[in-house]
Order: sequence, then C-alpha cells, then structure tokens
Amino acid sequence: MLETDVVAIIGPQSSTVAHMISQLANGVQVPIISYAATDPTLSSLQFPYFFRTTQSDAYQMAAMANLIDFYGWKEVIAIYTDDEYGRNGIFSLDDEVEKRMSKISYKLRLPVNYSVDDITNVLNGSIPLGPRVYIVHVNPDPALKFFQVVNKLNMTTSDYIWLTTDWLCTTLSSFTPKNRSLLRILEGVVGICQHTQQLAQDKNFGTNFYGSNVYGSYAYDTVWAVAHTVDTFLNQEGNLTFTIVGSQFGKLKIFNGGKQFVKILSEMNFNGLTGAIRFDGDRNLVPSGYKVFNMVKLAVRNVGYWSNHSGLSIKPPESLKVDKNSSLVSNDELGVITWPGGKTDRPRGWVIGDTERPLRIGIPKRTSFVEFVTELSNHTIEGYCIDVFKEALKLVFDGAVGDIAIVTNRTRIVDYTQPYATTGLVIVVPINNSKASTWVFLRPFTIEMWCVTATAFVLIALVIWLLEHRVNDDFRGPLKRQLVTIFFFSTLFKRNQEDTISPLSRMVMVVWLFLLLVLTSSYTASLTSILTVQQLSSPITGIDSLVATHLPIGYQDGSFTGTYLAESLFVHRSYLIPLGSADDYAKALRLGPHNGGVAAIVDELPYIELFLSAHNDFAIVGQPFTRSGWGFAFKRDSPLATTLSLSIMQLSENGKLQEIHEKWFCKKGCSSGVGRDNEPNQLQMSSFYGLYMICGVFSLTAFVLFLLQTIRQYIYYKQKQMLDPSSPSFPASTSTSRGCYGVLFNFCDFIDEKEEAIKNMFKKDDDNPQSSQTV
Repeated sequence: MLETDVVAIIGPQSSTVAHMISQLANGVQVPIISYAATDPTLSSLQFPYFFRTTQSDAYQMAAMANLIDFYGWKEVIAIYTDDEYGRNGIFSLDDEVEKRMSKISYKLRLPVNYSVDDITNVLNGSIPLGPRVYIVHVNPDPALKFFQVVNKLNMTTSDYIWLTTDWLCTTLSSFTPKNRSLLRILEGVVGICQHTQQLAQDKNFGTNFYGSNVYGSYAYDTVWAVAHTVDTFLNQEGNLTFTIVGSQFGKLKIFNGGKQFVKILSEMNFNGLTGAIRFDGDRNLVPSGYKVFNMVKLAVRNVGYWSNHSGLSIKPPESLKVDKNSSLVSNDELGVITWPGGKTDRPRGWVIGDTERPLRIGIPKRTSFVEFVTELSNHTIEGYCIDVFKEALKLVFDGAVGDIAIVTNRTRIVDYTQPYATTGLVIVVPINNSKASTWVFLRPFTIEMWCVTATAFVLIALVIWLLEHRVNDDFRGPLKRQLVTIFFFSTLFKRNQEDTISPLSRMVMVVWLFLLLVLTSSYTASLTSILTVQQLSSPITGIDSLVATHLPIGYQDGSFTGTYLAESLFVHRSYLIPLGSADDYAKALRLGPHNGGVAAIVDELPYIELFLSAHNDFAIVGQPFTRSGWGFAFKRDSPLATTLSLSIMQLSENGKLQEIHEKWFCKKGCSSGVGRDNEPNQLQMSSFYGLYMICGVFSLTAFVLFLLQTIRQYIYYKQKQMLDPSSPSFPASTSTSRGCYGVLFNFCDFIDEKEEAIKNMFKKDDDNPQSSQTV
C-alpha cells in the first residue's frame, strides 16, 4: 500500500497493529487516523503522525478509578490481555487508582488468544485472594466465554463485583435479540462505554442497545474528517506530491505534504455523528465522557455518566453547567445498581478468608497481664482485647489482635485501626504507708496563711470588743472574763448566754463568720487530702528526675518501652531491667535499687492500672509522658483496618467499649488512671486575699463609724462641762493631766464608760435646763 500514492491511513482497529504501522507512517510522513486504537501510549511525542478519533484508555481508566473510589473500594484485581492494549490500559488504571488512595492488588494476565482453560486457571488463582472487585479489560468477546467461565465457577454471588471497560459495550452491540438469553450470565455486571450524542439522543438505549456500535460511528466521523482535510489541503496546495525512496521493504513514496496535512487535520473542528470532532494537544479526540451501565434482567440499564469535569452524575455531561477550568470533582452521584446476587447495597469488595485460605490471627505470646489477652489450656483465646475485637465486627480476619501499642516504627510495616484504648507511659514507685507526722495538721496552710489568719483573729477580736464594750455587759468586768469572751466571739465557739448588741459588731461578725466558714471548709478538705493520699517514699517526681538518678528502671519484657527509654531518652541499657510479670514488678520495687531491685517501673497506663488494683503499696508519680493508643494491626493498605476502625468508633459511641472495660478491670473497682502528685498543694494566701480584704473593709468601716460616734459624744460631754462645771462627771475623767496625753487619757476613760450611763447623764442635764443657762 505504501508503494502507491497514500496521503492518510484510516485505522487500524488494534492498538498492537497501530504501534507497528505508526513507525512506518513516521518514515513516509503519512498520517494515521485510528477510530479504535485506545492504547494511551500511542502519543504524538513518539508518533507525530498518529491521530485518535476515539477516546484514549487513559481517559477511560480515570472514569473506572472514579467509579472504584465512589464505592470506597481500596483493593481491586485487574484481569487483562497480555498485549499493548491490555497492559498499557491497566498501567493507566494503576496510576489513576493510586491518586485516589486505592491500588490494584493483583494483575492477572490472559494470553491474547485466550481459551476457556486460560480463563479458568486465572479465575481459580484469584479465589484465595482477599479482594473481590474485578476489573476486566480484554478484547471484545462475542461468545462471552469469559463470563461463561465466571458463571461456571459460581463467582456471581454477592461477594463478587465485576466491572468491565468498554469492550463489553462493543460486544453487546453485536448481539441480536435471538441470542439475548446469553445475557443472563451478565446479571449484576457494571460496565462503562463511550458516551456520544448519538447514544444520548437514543431514548431506547437500554432496551434497544443491539446494533449501536459506537466505534462504527467513530469510523464514519473519521472518514469525514479525512475528507474535509483532503479538500482543504487541495484548496491550499493545489496538488499532491510524493518522493520515491528505497528501503528494505522496497520502493516507498514519501508524502511531501505530510506535515501540512497534519497541521490541517489538527485544526479540524466540525460536528459529526458522535458529536464535536476536534483534537487536543496530544492529537486525541476531545473526550465527551463515559456512560455507566448495569446489566439487570437481560437488559442494559443506564445508571449514570462520567466526565473529568462533572465526575459521576445521573445527567449527561453536556447538560451540566460546570467550570471546566476547575479540577475539583465533587457531589458524585449514580443511580441504583443491582449487584451480583440481587443486592442493591454497596458491596464490601473483599472477603476475609475461606476454607482454602484459613485466617491467621496473631496475639502476644506472654504470661503477664493475662486480663488483656491470653491462651487457655484448651487453646481458646480470651481477654479484654479479644472481646473488643469480636464486638467490632463479629468477624475474624487476618491481622494481629492484642494489647498492641501504636508506635512510629510499627506504622512503617502495618496499618492500625482506630485506637480502642488510650494509653501512655507512666512511672510507678513505692509509697510510704506510715502514719502521718505529729505536725501534719499545720500542712494545709502556708506559714504566711497561718500568720495572716492569727493576726486577723486578734484584730477582729479587738474591733468586736470596742464595739460591744460600751453597750454589752458580757464584754465588761474583770480582764480575764473579757479575754475569754473576746476569744469565743472571734471564733466559731460562742456560749449560749452571749450575744451581740451593737449593729456594727453584728455586721462585722457576719462577714468574719463567713470568712471562718470558708477557711474551715478549705482547711478540712486539704487536711483530709493530706491524710488520705499516701506520700511517696521516693524522690522521683517525673521522667526527668528518674533519668537523672541513674538508678535501675524496670520495664515490661517484650514491650517497646525499653527501646523507647534507650533510644529516645538515652537511658543506658545497663540501667534497664526487663521484668516478666506483675509479681516481678512488686518484688523489684520492694527490693529497691540498692538491693537488686529497681527504683521505678515504666510501663503503659492500662498495665499499671491493673497492677495497682492488686498492690496498694505503690503509686503513679507525675503524669503520662507519652500519648498513644492500642489498636489492631493489619498488613499495609488492608481495607480491614478502615472497616474495623469505623466499628470501633461505633462501639465507643454506644458505650460498648466501656462495658467491656468494666467487665475485665472493674471487678474490684475501677482506677481513675490519673497520676498522683507528691503532696497536695498547700492553701496559699492569694486564694483568700479577696475574703480578707472584704472582712478588713467591713471591720475598718465599723470601727471608724464607732469612733466618730464616740468622738461626737465626747465633744458634747466636754461642752456640757464647760457650760456648767457643776454638771455630773465620771470618776475616771478626773485626771489632772494637761496637754494631748491628758485629753487622750480622758477620752479612753470616756470610752470605757457604759454608753447607757452617758446617755442618762445627758438626759438628766437636759431635764434641768436652768443649770445649763447659768452663764
């Protein structure tokens, strides 16, 4: 053919053939326009004379990856023909699913001319594998022998999901109503096919699918595209010229206008049978999207569409108004799909084992802390972690179950579920159970607090005495009696016969008694805490002080704790003592660091809580110095980790996790798990500064009012004496002292007199006005 005058080649239909011919076409500068070669590696960079008037498999695989991601499947199996079309298509799919955090776990090849035995061997080999989502990318199969084998092997149950590329769409287009019954074996299969305006306008698509081969429509448009190009070329160049060269194939004619022909074809833009015919920068037909269909009851049911701008939608892409400059795809939506087995719910997409592939569950092999996980004599497994595991899914799957801490180095080799228990490393030390010291009652208050309180007692007692001395007989008499009365009134102890009379003293007493009530309550609470919280007999207060002591440190043998202390906190290995059980913990702590034991134990909080529930002579010091959790471990990228994480969250929300915790660890009462301080904080003066200030303001106000009232009476009394020297006077006021000291002494004598006597004196003086008028 190349020995004749050839200006363009329409075809071929095979990607494999297109690879070979394109290299020859490059040499003779003859464009190749294929309407069926979908291999994405057929690019303009390698083959500058290659045009594709159909949609590339790179675009098709993006649609398939979006479909996989829409249903949340993380692992799939790909079955493909071992040629350029099959291999390169699956490589494109691998790239697309990886962008969406999924992967093709297994790639299973079929020979190009595969037989029933080849299909059987491949499918039988896939059954022991975990994933049940199959992507089938083969050449058109008019006899549907692939799905005949699938049906024969009973792989059409609800556990399986079958997704096909557009080869199935092409195959179905060749069917006639006579062989429609063969479609029964496709029940539940989901496929994609190229979306064109021709099919979009066909309202009978789904019931009259037969004969609507999209590749025939693309071939029709390809012929017209070449015809338009030839016509434009002749109008521009006038004629067609060739140059004859020799080659190993004989004489070949090089098309002299090949580059110009390519330029004209690249700029082609017209509406064809399949829609707009124009090419992108890689000389692929600008894609119009894909249709998603579902085989249900011998019919093809349309369930949605896909394009790279609109994503999955129940409406055709051309009917949606989207921003084509945006790369974000959201709000994916599809119609109801009937899956194999007749279910419409989203299939899980994986199985966790069968009789041919028994499940393997790993658990920690040790004898310590058996409440978490242990193997009984009859080889059954039980424990807190096992109960959480069983409740999570009521299933068994490949993984490791137990008290497995989530740490950085482990996340590099396994995937963890959502933590079902929060934990962290804590320090346990011995405590002193001896009786409290003789002066323990002084500990609740600081020295400053004791001094301020004592001073307040004296000042309040003095203020109350001043306010009550002139009006209350209980505050008069011998000095001893007055001191006793003052003491009782300045404390909470008051005898029944005593009472306050002055309104000012009552005001002061209310505020003072409120302050005493707060002080007494706070003191009682603090003293109770001191007497009940057992004091540590170790100077260790936290991880820093523990490391600084350079004393032996115990840790659970087989855990990550020893490695963490050595590599992260730089504790020398010689100071780290592995211990095998809770009894070993107790023995080592009691021996102490100088007698073959340890100064402290470092372990995870759940273990320590269990240990302390049986040993009351040890305690946690400080707070957890790491934060982590316990989860179930699976192999990397396992979908089981995600599924179980969701179940653990549900167990946490409905309270089931707490019930399991109480079942195993609260038989003798639950531990709070909170680290204990060395000693409760003493009550500081700053905590009561406001109360003391209020009490001081009220007392000062009462004293000032009392003083003003007394001074007023004293001035009035002195005026009476000056106006009438014969007026009554108090025996105590006969001091002959002169100056300020004499006035002060007279004023103090005046204060010492009863207010009732003073008022009576003023009353008598007022009743005898003549005496006051003798001037």
